[in-house]
Amino acid sequence: MGNSNQVWWSQVNHTKPRKASGIVFVVVAAASRGASFGICNLYRTHLYCVSRQVTTKLLGFDWENCGKPDAAAVMRTLMVSPDPISIPGEVTAAASGTTSVELAAPLGVNVTLEKEVAGFWVKVPCLEEMGSCHYSDACDVLDQLIPPGQDCPEPLHTYGLPCRCPFKPGSYSLPESDFFLPHMDLPSWLTNGHYRLHGVLGSEEEELGCLKVALSVSSD
Repeated sequence: MGNSNQVWWSQVNHTKPRKASGIVFVVVAAASRGASFGICNLYRTHLYCVSRQVTTKLLGFDWENCGKPDAAAVMRTLMVSPDPISIPGEVTAAASGTTSVELAAPLGVNVTLEKEVAGFWVKVPCLEEMGSCHYSDACDVLDQLIPPGQDCPEPLHTYGLPCRCPFKPGSYSLPESDFFLPHMDLPSWLTNGHYRLHGVLGSEEEELGCLKVALSVSSD
């Protein structure tokens, strides 16, 4: 049911015929990384459904450094627009950062994600590698997303910015650039609400950098 306006049906097992043309259902189909929903009508022995792609909006994006004064890796600037950001949709972003050490494998990342519930911040557990998770090697994650030997995606390739480890010491800057964000099947627990994320680069013994992000998520 992931495609917009996809029609599907399934047979309904019962022992007696039904005059079921007027019964309407809202069906939620949870996928491994998200959910889509559709309006379904029960007619005789079959259930006919039309799915609808969910549009997600990100609102009130904010960020700050939370690293130590002598942190090796620091995000200097980060800008995203518009507000809200629609998914799918266009987004404009610019960023700059520095690292005083080489960032190489294994590069640990510890993420804590919290959701506001009834005025309290509640930690979201790690579910299917999303939420409050520890990633033992971010370099390996990057290699899975962009296999070695493959060019970095635009606009990183145009500006000569690396997209996989190792990241050499120095300054990195992405000028204001436009991106298209495709449809994403978000988990059901990540569809609506206020969130804050705390990400630590490195290990407990050697923290290299820290970043905090806050935003709200709204799904139609």
